[in-house]
Amino acid sequence: MLNNDSVDSWGNKRGIINDRDRARQIKSYENIRYGKITPTDIDGCIEYHNKAYIIIEGKYGDTELRGGQKLALERLTDDLEKTNKKILLIFFNHHVKNCNEDIKVAEQQVTLYRRNGRWNNPNQITVKELCDSFISEVDKI
Repeated sequence: MLNNDSVDSWGNKRGIINDRDRARQIKSYENIRYGKITPTDIDGCIEYHNKAYIIIEGKYGDTELRGGQKLALERLTDDLEKTNKKILLIFFNHHVKNCNEDIKVAEQQVTLYRRNGRWNNPNQITVKELCDSFISEVDKI
């Protein structure tokens, strides 16, 4: 049985994909271009009690976060920090080759993270562990 914290106001279970067919749809940003600038995506975002944000981005294999997406995420996180809210940007690589298999983001090793205007290389920490550590700090404020 689910408790109230496990279900949103529409009766959907939290943290899972409720409509896999819609999630599989590719969003085309064709014809939305300004010079060399085109839209980018963000894989996950948490707004935490009007105090903090966690932004999560993942790539397959050894693909790096680079170019315009990296610059946009850097600027977004740095701008959010100017609002006196805490911000954590997490980047991870996964190796789930089968596109029909879910990527369990919580279990993925963090490749890089950004806090206080700096990129940091973590020592063997999962996305969930880094999120938990960050939230613990935010809760002390």
